[in-house]
Amino acid sequence: MTGTLYGIGVGPGDPELMTVKAYRLLKEVDVIAYPKKGRQSKSYAEQIIDAYFAPEEKRRLGLHFPMTKDRALLEPKWNEAADAIWAELSAGRDVAFVTEGDPLLYSTFIHLMHVMERRYPETPIEVVPGVSSANAAAARLRLPLADGDETVAIVPARDDVEAMKAVLLEHDCVVFFKVAKVIDLLVRLLRELDLLHRAAVVTKVTSGEEVVWKIEELDGAELEYLTLMVVRK
Repeated sequence: MTGTLYGIGVGPGDPELMTVKAYRLLKEVDVIAYPKKGRQSKSYAEQIIDAYFAPEEKRRLGLHFPMTKDRALLEPKWNEAADAIWAELSAGRDVAFVTEGDPLLYSTFIHLMHVMERRYPETPIEVVPGVSSANAAAARLRLPLADGDETVAIVPARDDVEAMKAVLLEHDCVVFFKVAKVIDLLVRLLRELDLLHRAAVVTKVTSGEEVVWKIEELDGAELEYLTLMVVRK
């Protein structure tokens, strides 16, 4: 029988925020796959599961995805990853692909799932939701994301002032992901809209490396990739 591919969200950083179902499946599967970084460094998702599973406890499959938008570089790597997973599945082994947060919210698993569906359509796929960093940040900061008839938007921050401004004006609460590269732009925009005092920024929320930034520290700050901003009007 063909094994099952599980897309498993392991939460925002704190291992205790991994769901019971995620933990059970990780105990049961034959192989744990994860997005691989450099040769020595661990991926964030792998660091989270290390709290419960020793590296030698079961087979781990590190899959390298280049940090680029060049499809000529990306497609061969995505295909290689799909082929590596299929080699396990076709041998009857279940594979869990772990990702921080939720598997279907700005996750590597989304594209991997589509590649598997295209290359190996017979693959059984199940998705296990996880606690997203947006929910974790709201809890950590005690900022309600939405109440009553309020609207909330979760968007990737980008270098487009008018688009970012439109989102802020339209919604009662906005969660910006991937703010590190455009933090100066966002700070300027929030000042212009008199919303800077309504913003909160946190890096690696709930993890042992969590940083909650003071607003006055944001000008010219060097932020890590896993940083988000919550703006609550």
